[in-house]
Amino acid sequence: MAENTARNLLNSLPPIPDDLPVLIMGPTASGKSALALEIAEHSGGIIVNADASQIYDCWRIISARPSIDEEARAPHALYGHVAFDQDYSTGHWLREVRTYLSGPQRPIIVGGTGLYFSTLTEGMADIPATPPELRKTADAIPLPELLAGIDPRTRDRIDTRNRARVQRAWEVEQATGRTLADWQDDTPPPLLPLDQAFPIVVTPERDWLITRINSRFDQMLQAGALDEVAAMRDRYDPNLPSCKAIGVPELMAHIEGRMTLADARERATIATRQYAKRQRTWCRARMKQWHNVDPSQG
Repeated sequence: MAENTARNLLNSLPPIPDDLPVLIMGPTASGKSALALEIAEHSGGIIVNADASQIYDCWRIISARPSIDEEARAPHALYGHVAFDQDYSTGHWLREVRTYLSGPQRPIIVGGTGLYFSTLTEGMADIPATPPELRKTADAIPLPELLAGIDPRTRDRIDTRNRARVQRAWEVEQATGRTLADWQDDTPPPLLPLDQAFPIVVTPERDWLITRINSRFDQMLQAGALDEVAAMRDRYDPNLPSCKAIGVPELMAHIEGRMTLADARERATIATRQYAKRQRTWCRARMKQWHNVDPSQG
């Protein structure tokens, strides 16, 4: 079914020029990875990850990373190449993706992390790294206090429910004495301007997407997500970005006896739906010039 949907999406698009990188953004469970694979098999290219959870080597099932069989059908890059406790930022990703923009194969960049795409196509401020001691301090501050410590212009530009984004803004202001908004306003030219790519945004109808999200977490459990998370029990640190991947805190709570599996499933599914809603909002606001495809239609 996923292959048929991806083929229909590809057929609904204008012809994709062979000389342009392809960008594919969409909410979780929307079928964007299947579309990337369809394009790669149809016209060639290397599939490059743009999802902040799929970079980690400890998660394949829980992050919905392409399977081993899928990776064998086309070249893939930047999947599962970062250790669970390794520091990795949007800047790291941007430096790594640069290699594939000038490589021998056309990159098909796919994922659900909107910040990766915006920095790629709009540019990224050259902000100094946060000192480790300041990061440790920020980790212990409640979200409302972090929000109160950043300026209004920055608050208007970020997802204020996303702790990682709020904490980053707070850290930047504390470490540099300049607001994140100020740094962004001094952004250098982008690595890949939008008019030099073929951008696709996958925008399914809400109820269709919710049905997919509900069934996909059950499929993850059947595929061994619980064992995958249990294997990280001795290394689990709730402050690490890798351990904040949706489904990981919930299943770890079950493994440690703090939550039933049914409750963990329900909370992870709710968190996924909330994340998908934020992604859909991002797509509507930031990707109006992208080619729009809807997998729920047909």
